[in-house]
Amino acid sequence: MAFDAKAILKNLPSLPGVYRYFDKNDQCLYVGKARDLKRRVSSYFQKKDLSPRIAIMVSQIERLETTVTRSEAEALLLENNLIKTLSPKYNILFRDDKSYPYLKISAEAFPRISYYRGGVDKKNRYYGPYPNAQSVKEAIQILQKVFRLRTCEASVFNNRSRVCLLAQIGRCSGPCVGEISREDYHMDVVRAEQFLNGQSDEVMKELEDRMMGYSQSLEFEKAAVVRDQLAALSNILHRQSVETTGGDVDCDIICVKIQGEAVCVNLAMVRGSRHLGDRAYFPNLPAGVDRVDAREVFEAFVSQHYETLPVPGLIITDVEGDKEELEGLLSELSDKRVTVVHQPSGVRKTWLEMCRTNADIHLARHLAMTGSQLSRLKSLCEVLGIAPANDDWMKVRLECFDISHTSGEATQASCVVYEGAGMAHNLYRRFNITGIEPGDDYAAMKQAVERRYLPVSRGEGQLPTVVLIDGGKGQVQMAKEVFEDLGLDTSVIVGVAKGEGRKVGLETLVFADPDREPLVLGRESAALMLVAEIRDEAHRFAITGMRAKRAKARNTSRLEDLEGVGPKRRQKLLSRFGGIRALKNASVEDIAKIDGISRDLAQRIFTQLHGQSIVPEEEK
Repeated sequence: MAFDAKAILKNLPSLPGVYRYFDKNDQCLYVGKARDLKRRVSSYFQKKDLSPRIAIMVSQIERLETTVTRSEAEALLLENNLIKTLSPKYNILFRDDKSYPYLKISAEAFPRISYYRGGVDKKNRYYGPYPNAQSVKEAIQILQKVFRLRTCEASVFNNRSRVCLLAQIGRCSGPCVGEISREDYHMDVVRAEQFLNGQSDEVMKELEDRMMGYSQSLEFEKAAVVRDQLAALSNILHRQSVETTGGDVDCDIICVKIQGEAVCVNLAMVRGSRHLGDRAYFPNLPAGVDRVDAREVFEAFVSQHYETLPVPGLIITDVEGDKEELEGLLSELSDKRVTVVHQPSGVRKTWLEMCRTNADIHLARHLAMTGSQLSRLKSLCEVLGIAPANDDWMKVRLECFDISHTSGEATQASCVVYEGAGMAHNLYRRFNITGIEPGDDYAAMKQAVERRYLPVSRGEGQLPTVVLIDGGKGQVQMAKEVFEDLGLDTSVIVGVAKGEGRKVGLETLVFADPDREPLVLGRESAALMLVAEIRDEAHRFAITGMRAKRAKARNTSRLEDLEGVGPKRRQKLLSRFGGIRALKNASVEDIAKIDGISRDLAQRIFTQLHGQSIVPEEEK
């Protein structure tokens, strides 16, 4: 034993909390939570059937730290915070590179339905989370087709004079131009919410009663509209491949599939009694570990996944474990009763079989993709003369910089990250470049690299394995100067100089070391294909940011720079026209109709927007 476990275990409390193991170099090995610290920590040193990962870890333990919490739910939250800050060597980590999307119903007189990502508030109503963007878009299409709710933004809705194309094809009831009363629209919103909450039968019954009422009062046109809604809803419910029974409304189905060193956790979601699809996760396993237990993976996923997301009332899984302990933890975390089912029957069994089949498919696809990506990565490391520590290819990190602007306007730099044999989207960064001569790409690159690696020079974070610079000798020299000023290793800098005609396969790799000759890999090089993929992603990320910044700058500056237009008049212009594009399309007479804007001022605004004046008929 690496330390006196018996003496330490003797003084541990039988209370909920978090424990941390450290090695002789004071590196954190593992962070875990427990409902009973004494019992949980003791199990590591008393059991003989430990998994290979845990056995290796226990042999390296030199020190133990514990923190007592008031409940297991508090321990779960603390555990995840410590995992993020300490980066323990033997924890199974799930990369959280995407937030879950929601369907949003706005709090307006005529509520709008829309796709939404981000934090939720109490003002609007949110439905979800959904496993992916496509599931949300399908739900929006259903609400458009059946309940004809609007999807347009407020600036468009408030300024329409005739119905839009969606209203003409029966996908919107036209509230913007008074085609439907506020009361009737509100009832459609209520029915849509009932549908999203899984109350489809109630909605069908209410629509049938409403249709019969219109028929009896001889309002046949209104009855025909409700009839079409009924037909559309019936068709959608008929197409729904899996429906719930017995009152199940919200449910998560979790399956774990392990094949060799590869692990897949597949999460399927049921919301509002409808199966919304699934989403696969591929955790980062500890270095040097070639086998993990499904229960370990499942516990790691649950503890990290439900840290910030709402917990449904039912969890179905094919992983056997301590059912009561998990139910107690999730119930405490969500302040409601949560049921965990390991051996379901009926429709629940169908869900689990679907989830398990999709886990197999996702893992097979992942193995094929990572195998290709890993071979490219190994080829690149071989070309560059890089040998990863402990042959852990998942820890090789490449960062790539690119500069984008339009004739010097709205200059932005991007930094994209490749790690774990794939693009790590959650680690991407953009830099707004200021204080340079427009179009000076060298100065822009210098500023971006300095801002990115200044914290690294102070000991905050680690230098990546390779820093790719989209450019030739000049760009590489700028990056090298920054690294030398910061005291960083310049050998990691590699420039990607474009070939003739900017064609992929003709690039040249340029190095910061002047004694190292530029390298041409050729069209068939797997290493160059990886470099080109990362370089193109950096270019995409930079140009999308630049375009958004340019559009924002042009829209804002044109309105704010208009002579004679202060904040109040500017607000009236935005309320009336919605934006700079609609304002530019307006005539002098349209502008003059706004309260507080005279005919002369409208003429001046028009002239400033178009650089020309319109001479009234009476003055010609």
